[in-house]
Amino acid sequence: MSPAPGRPFPGRRKRRRRAPEPRGRAASAMATQAKRRRVAVSRQGTVAGYGMVARESVQPGELLFAVPRAALLSQHTCSIGGLLERERGALQSQSGWVPLLLALLHELQAPASPWSPYFALWPELGRLEHPMFWPEEERRRLLQGTGVPEAVEKDLANIRSEYYSIVLPFMEAHPDLFSPRVRSLELYRQLVALVMAYSFQEPLEEEEDEKEPNSPLMVPAADILNHLANHNANLEYSPAFVGPGPSFFLPPQNCLRMVATQPIPKGHEIFNTYGQMANWQLIHMYGFVEPYPDNTDDTADIQMVTVREAALQGTKAEAERLLLYERWDFLCKLEMVGEEGAFVIGREEVLTEEELTSTLKVLCMPAEEFREFKEKDGWGDNKREEDSLTITNIPNLKASWKQLLRDSVLLTLQTYATDLKSEQDLLSNKEVYTKLSWREQQALQVRYGQKMILHQLLELTS
Repeated sequence: MSPAPGRPFPGRRKRRRRAPEPRGRAASAMATQAKRRRVAVSRQGTVAGYGMVARESVQPGELLFAVPRAALLSQHTCSIGGLLERERGALQSQSGWVPLLLALLHELQAPASPWSPYFALWPELGRLEHPMFWPEEERRRLLQGTGVPEAVEKDLANIRSEYYSIVLPFMEAHPDLFSPRVRSLELYRQLVALVMAYSFQEPLEEEEDEKEPNSPLMVPAADILNHLANHNANLEYSPAFVGPGPSFFLPPQNCLRMVATQPIPKGHEIFNTYGQMANWQLIHMYGFVEPYPDNTDDTADIQMVTVREAALQGTKAEAERLLLYERWDFLCKLEMVGEEGAFVIGREEVLTEEELTSTLKVLCMPAEEFREFKEKDGWGDNKREEDSLTITNIPNLKASWKQLLRDSVLLTLQTYATDLKSEQDLLSNKEVYTKLSWREQQALQVRYGQKMILHQLLELTS
């Protein structure tokens, strides 16, 4: 429900179903483009139920296909776009998705919707694999410690609140536009998952950085592509034409273009990217993961309050505890930590380097130094190179910093229901692994990737 502002929404999640034949004018136009170019929708040679493959070799920068802007489905292009614009103030929400979701609810039940052929390409809404559709016991059992159950619980609460406070009253106020069959919390939850996994967000221009992010939209054909961290295609929004040859009679500014970013051999699948996503984000938002070690963007989180807890373990007297809370409050004032924040560690870098460096420094510095530091309201730009918290520099950190980081990692590992060896045994035994359910396999990959990063930190801080 709350993707990173300004980051393109996911392009596509993995499907496991039969691919229907494209129908309708927009679908026919895109099928014609595919024939004229080098791509085809296929059920063979793809990582999921179907995807898009190259019919012949493609070079970087070449156009794969174009999607006319007239085929995009958004709050502005739907048949009730005028009403949604007039009621924009009443439809504001935390997610920012309500207008698009209402557009989908309306078009789904509109007999003459021009997007009906596009809806026929959707996965079955009742078979989405996002963890929000798993039984709560299964979700907690399989994903304990990963951060996913907590994220899902927030999503479900936000969805329910949004539906009953904004969406349902709007539909009831316009019964001629929304039939009783679409006034359903379950359907709304399914559409939220679909938007989470399939929609795109057009990036702002550089001079528009201060503006609110663009609204999400559905991009037919582009959402057929599966995802890989090491993707070979990217959706271009800019008006400048990319690639050789004519744009199938479509002016560049009137279409979005999927462009190759790497050489793609004939018969190979074409992959888009959702951005730099860790496996826990992939399963949370899209319902799948990349198996270890394929996801080079995978990360592990150390909750900020876990570092505070680890620091408290080292205090003995009440005065020491009070001083530690004073240090923590000061870090909060500097906006380096928060009760619900996390330090994010990747395989090759600390993504929250400034926050973690500041936290280790403040919590570990001598009391007198902290008093002086606090009086100066922080260190400004006076930072030392030896305090740099890169992965390669962790062994060179001060002993107190390494100990606190190590203790924090150990506490984080305790939040999982299983240890690393158990995960390794499952992954190394192909016979046992193949007997696991699909959800068990996906959850195992999430846990294992995170634990490998955390155990790397243990080695670096030993």
